[in-house]
Amino acid sequence: MTFVKQPTPVNNLFEELLNNFPSNWGRDFANQVGHPKVNIHETTDGYHLELIAAGRNKEDFKVNVEKDLLTISFEKKELAENKEYKTIRKEFTLNSFKRSFSLDEKIKADAIQAKYENGILKLYLPKKEQVLQAPKEITIL
Repeated sequence: MTFVKQPTPVNNLFEELLNNFPSNWGRDFANQVGHPKVNIHETTDGYHLELIAAGRNKEDFKVNVEKDLLTISFEKKELAENKEYKTIRKEFTLNSFKRSFSLDEKIKADAIQAKYENGILKLYLPKKEQVLQAPKEITIL
């Protein structure tokens, strides 16, 4: 199959937008404005946070905890332009983002773990161990 670029009339862009309007309107809007979607699950031992971030490498992320604030960020890096070919159309981009989450006193901040696999950044936020007090019987006088 050979790709041939046809001369495009001025209104072709508008026709393409109008023809695709209902099907692609709002799709991946959160990623376009820089806020990837997040799932948060709770188990008895901690919280599991999943952030969808396809097309990136684990080295691209920064995960910090400062003053009970968990911050996850990605800084967009400009790629060197390849002179061997000319890009005709570019539909996807990797935007920079920064998401922050407040941590409460239940989270053991110094034990947070993170891994990136299959386009999802996964964080594990363990809960602090509760000091269990033995039941005490009170004597009635």
